[in-house]
Amino acid sequence: MLLQALAFYVFAAVVVASGAMVVVSRNPVYSVLFLILAFFNAAALFVLIGAEFIAMILVIVYVGAVAVLFLFVVMMLDINLVELREGFLKYMPVGAMIGAVLFAEVLLGLGVLGAGSATMTTLNSQGPQVPAIENTRAIGQVLYTQYFYLFQVAGLVLLVAMIGAIVLTLRTRPGVRRQKVSDQLYRPKEEVMTVVKVPTRGGVQ
Repeated sequence: MLLQALAFYVFAAVVVASGAMVVVSRNPVYSVLFLILAFFNAAALFVLIGAEFIAMILVIVYVGAVAVLFLFVVMMLDINLVELREGFLKYMPVGAMIGAVLFAEVLLGLGVLGAGSATMTTLNSQGPQVPAIENTRAIGQVLYTQYFYLFQVAGLVLLVAMIGAIVLTLRTRPGVRRQKVSDQLYRPKEEVMTVVKVPTRGGVQ
């Protein structure tokens, strides 16, 4: 129990520090790298509470796809840091107000504010006791039984979206030589190679 509490405080401190560095870092590439570090430590926190499926999705989707995409975009774009700082100062009051509202909602949900209301702790204590089952197994049983057809439809929609993105970005430019596999496979052998008869002790002229 002590080791779990120590791991929680370590991971939580790294998440908070990484989130702060994402905001205050002057180099956008460093901001994305600190964001990836925050995602990894948040996944570790999910593992501590038994939500290993959410931790796996956080690492695979957000770290493996979204954060890496952000990193490539930031590295390829020419970002004006002066304009970024001006926009940050311009929208800082609105962002601070939204952050204060979200922080108050978190405190309300944890029961720190408004102790008389139904908090997450009281709802968990009053709710029915569910038999112990792994998080990943429970989600898999529901996803591949009750929502199997909807899951397949979602995959089909993603496939159509991927094909549409490829078609929209495909451009044909004149003067560009492209490989034609069918023409290469069906070429006659006379066009591919030439048989030369070399005399004895002679050479190819």
